Amino acid sequence: MLNFDVYLREAGVDLDTTRLVRHQDTRKTSRFTPYELWHKNPTDFELYQRIQAREIFRGIRTIASFVANPMNECLFVGLYSVEGQSTATEDIKDPISGEVATGLYLYDLCKLQLLSEYDGRLFIDWGQGYRAWVQLAKGSQKLVTEVRRAASDPPFPGFLAFRSRLSELPKFPLSWRETLSAVSGVYLLTHPETGKQYVGSAQGVNGFWGRWETYVASNHGGNVKMQDIPEADYYVTILEFASSSAGVDEIFKMENLWKSKLHTRVFGLNAN
Repeated sequence: MLNFDVYLREAGVDLDTTRLVRHQDTRKTSRFTPYELWHKNPTDFELYQRIQAREIFRGIRTIASFVANPMNECLFVGLYSVEGQSTATEDIKDPISGEVATGLYLYDLCKLQLLSEYDGRLFIDWGQGYRAWVQLAKGSQKLVTEVRRAASDPPFPGFLAFRSRLSELPKFPLSWRETLSAVSGVYLLTHPETGKQYVGSAQGVNGFWGRWETYVASNHGGNVKMQDIPEADYYVTILEFASSSAGVDEIFKMENLWKSKLHTRVFGLNAN
């Protein structure tokens, strides 16, 4: 595979005045991820990108914009020219946090057609320096890892390969939510600090997704032992998924078997 700077050079982009930008908003006030915003509302994504707390784009002519998708892959979403800089007024809000952006830097960015055929299709290896979300284009040596035929959500990893944190669930693509809503079975929650585990089962029309939403809302989902400990961002994974014909009793049997296997009644967070 080629490095991304080769694509920029072939498009006639000046690397000396270009920066690579990787958007991954980790603020607790965030209502969406940059990926989700770009996917659903490109106009709001562009406003989000224009608002900056620092003069991060001063003296820059072009930015190559990337977002982190739910698989933490670095996805190219477009080239923008930097046309000017001003100050945000009180009527402008950050589309992700919803906070008023008054007094922050507001850049005039113009979407370019250069490399637009790769928007939502091209992925690079950003490397380990995730905190350095703005980097020089020249000499960056960002390897292009994949160019997909069409822009799409990242593929669901499969039920038994699935793992996440509860805090990440609201940021999943709609296709993942639909997949997790369609299937029932047994799941495992693991406390991120103590390692204590909770085995639970999901049934009903909204499957795993519907059950997990209760944890996102309350952090304990009504489980007694989890109510007695401080809130935590649990790891969540699927132990076993049930067939479409499985009834409630069969799923409860699956759940109890896993509780016995993992000893979560004695050493974990299961009260029964």
